Amino acid sequence: MLKRFVVKKNERGALLRDGDFQRILNAGCHYAFDPLGRLSLVTWKLDAPMNDHDLVDYLRQHEPDVAAEYFDCMELSEDEAGLRYENNVLAEIVPPGARRFFWKGLLSHRLEKIDLRQTCRLAPELAARLTQPALRNRAVLGTQSLLLAQVPAYHVGVLKIDGRVQELLPAGLAAFWRFNRDVQVETVDMRWQAMEVSGQEILSADKVGLRLNLAATWRYTDVLLAHEKLGKPAEHIYRELQFGLRAAVGTRNLDQLLADKQLIDSVVSTHIARKLDGFGIEVGSIGVKDIVLPGEIKTILAQVVEAEKAAEANVIRRREETAATRSLLNTAKVMEDNPTALRLKELETLERVAERIDRISVFGGLDQVLNGLVTIRQ
Repeated sequence: MLKRFVVKKNERGALLRDGDFQRILNAGCHYAFDPLGRLSLVTWKLDAPMNDHDLVDYLRQHEPDVAAEYFDCMELSEDEAGLRYENNVLAEIVPPGARRFFWKGLLSHRLEKIDLRQTCRLAPELAARLTQPALRNRAVLGTQSLLLAQVPAYHVGVLKIDGRVQELLPAGLAAFWRFNRDVQVETVDMRWQAMEVSGQEILSADKVGLRLNLAATWRYTDVLLAHEKLGKPAEHIYRELQFGLRAAVGTRNLDQLLADKQLIDSVVSTHIARKLDGFGIEVGSIGVKDIVLPGEIKTILAQVVEAEKAAEANVIRRREETAATRSLLNTAKVMEDNPTALRLKELETLERVAERIDRISVFGGLDQVLNGLVTIRQ
């Protein structure tokens, strides 16, 4: 009894007798004598990986010519990663120790092996291909095994492998293998950065509670040195600014602090420069933004200022009155020796008086007004 087996053009088949491999069947119709129904057919798609590794292993061991004719075999050691190409287009990143088998004929397959013991970084041109997977016509499998680090402009990247700092990465794109190692990249801003130390409640030397807000700028001068000596550089700077502020305020009374606010800035700057010397960090400008006084102290200071200003106003008033009196005395002495000057002063006074009168009735002519109203005593 003949039995008919059909293999499609995009498939390969294996003829089995009682589940045991007999031979590979190409595309087409195949007939075999099977009176007892012991034959069966298994087919696989040519564009999909061959997942029956047992069959491939059997052929490679017992029928190597058949295996070489029908399969592209890809195998990696524990210290190798692979880049698998289909028709010269990157299709998959193959992990160490992986095995891939593909049917020959429909697609061309190629494996590029990479020795992980020699390098942990991908070539720049390869990294550039993987930065925008959504824009590719076909997604690349296995990209989760890569670390893609995009270092922005004016930044550097601190490369750590298995917890150890290796090097600084310049701005740009870098990609690293995650296989057999722990890879991390921490980006660090090299520009000047602002830091606010706000709401610091500190007692002055005369036991007045003050609330101060401080601002400072800082930057890295040696990133590797800073990360070698400090776990969290920014927190360390913040804490030292607090200590410097307390040292400046806690040893001085309120009058000193209010009289010279620049004193706090200089004391804190000196403290910070001493504490951060040799840590790869530079602190720029430091300044107290404001000093908030308690409510009762504000009232007392307002009263003090009011009293001081009132006293200053009284002194100025007395000084001006004295000057005015001295000026009048000098004028009187001039008039005493010069009747004509006195007459002119009287006429000036008469003019000012006349300006305030709506209507004036004159009897006896203008001469009577000038001589009768104002008489010059000889």
